[in-house]
Amino acid sequence: MAAISADIVVGSVTATATSDAVALSAAATESALSNAKNSAAAKRRTPAAPRRAKVQELRVQAQPGFVLHSYPYKETSLIVDVFSRDYGRIALVAKGAKRPHSKLRGVLQTFQPLSVSWSGKSEVRTLTAAEWVGGLWPLEKSALLCGFYLNELLVKLLARDDPHPALFDQYVSTLNQLAHGESGLGVLRQFERALLKETGVAADWTTCTLLKKTVDPATIYVVDPEHGVRPVRAADVWPKVSGKTLLDMEREDYSDVNTQTQSKLLMRFLLSHHLGGAQLNTRQILIDLSQL
Repeated sequence: MAAISADIVVGSVTATATSDAVALSAAATESALSNAKNSAAAKRRTPAAPRRAKVQELRVQAQPGFVLHSYPYKETSLIVDVFSRDYGRIALVAKGAKRPHSKLRGVLQTFQPLSVSWSGKSEVRTLTAAEWVGGLWPLEKSALLCGFYLNELLVKLLARDDPHPALFDQYVSTLNQLAHGESGLGVLRQFERALLKETGVAADWTTCTLLKKTVDPATIYVVDPEHGVRPVRAADVWPKVSGKTLLDMEREDYSDVNTQTQSKLLMRFLLSHHLGGAQLNTRQILIDLSQL
């Protein structure tokens, strides 16, 4: 009887242990399932990280443009700085342009109206085609140097990929005037003024910004590069200009000798300020030749 009782006790203990193990296993399984459900719910509630937007490849066909500057790239190619009408100043890789038989070799010249095509999505895109359009006389002698001066201004003052269609048209008009022998004294001043207006650093010069009055032709003023026209002060070292000169410049009338002289000094000062004091190589040559 004692043996039978012991077996019964052991069996009871074993059954109890087995029952407890099953219960614990079931609880663990239920807990794991609950945690999995909670984790899945949390993932659904947590917003997914935004995907980086794909940069679309830009393809441009037959865009009017001019070569401003170019320099060698690797052994057979060029990086070409182009001023386009609707896309502004852009950098293009002209692959194989330095090869002897390249179709681009004789086309990518300054002051020639071009029809330009390109593609790409980086800052420097790939030139796919360039054709000479024609319609402008070639620049010669001092006019050629004035043309290089215009190009240097555009390269140094225009941001890339910033369209300026009105300035593009002014550039074409200026090249045409220079090619037909018009004096650079007035033609260059008009372009410089248009450039400062287009880049947003030159206001209306017919109004004194300090007094909020129309400029008086007989009064002497200075042009603050950041704030506009104001009457001259005794301590001013900036170029002094008459109200008549400012009004003449707004009308693009450079027939007066005094206007020619004062406008030249004024624009030299303003451009130097906005260039941060950077030297313009072509301007220095023109100054030496007494053409600017």
